[in-house]
Amino acid sequence: MTIKLNENERLDELHRNGYSIIQNPEKFCFGMDAVLLSGYAKVKKGERALDLGTGTGIIPILLEAKTDGEHFTGLEIQEESADMARRSVSYNRLDEKIDIVTGDIKGASKIFGAASFDVVTTNPPYMTNSHGLVNPDEPKAIARHEICCSLEDVIREGSKLLKVNGRFYMVHRPFRLVEIMTTLVKYKLEPKRMKLVYPYVDKEPNMVLIEALKGGKSRITVEAPLIVYKEQGKYTDEIYDIYGY
Repeated sequence: MTIKLNENERLDELHRNGYSIIQNPEKFCFGMDAVLLSGYAKVKKGERALDLGTGTGIIPILLEAKTDGEHFTGLEIQEESADMARRSVSYNRLDEKIDIVTGDIKGASKIFGAASFDVVTTNPPYMTNSHGLVNPDEPKAIARHEICCSLEDVIREGSKLLKVNGRFYMVHRPFRLVEIMTTLVKYKLEPKRMKLVYPYVDKEPNMVLIEALKGGKSRITVEAPLIVYKEQGKYTDEIYDIYGY
């Protein structure tokens, strides 16, 4: 299938089901965090999943490849990114399985309706405006800093969107872990699983993967850590497996 690529766009292979994704390195490209989240989230047969802040659609496309979910939706506020996501969905012939919607996370429950999904995933901006310099390029700034939505916005809307016993999956930074946990509990999303991600075995973690259950009881399993690199430039076997190499 031929695909129209705009200026500075490229087509990258995903090593899953022969799928590819359109990206613009001048704007923003997905990172390892999105791939790890797609490997951590579980979407079961017959379930419907929503990705909040989907960017160019990487998580819905990978979840469609990796899980037995019935349908996937991505919500994205930036129309340029949403347009790339839609073209990627069409290129991979996934129009019947994946919808990309342009809209604001802060109003997600109004867009889709309460209790509309079995699973919600999100790879939200990690930084508040007090955390480091804000990128002068707007698409990168929106992806990295809480400009268009806050952590609380994401969690609040995720909870509203989930059915009772629905699952919420997030990748974030460990330095905000206390805030994440207290906000999840505030909105009736009980943390059930957590995995810390370490760049090297002797370094401190730089990512955290979390699963929370809508209306669940208080009990969390802290899973074995995920180590990214065996040595400089060489992934561990678990990372290669997640990527599908």
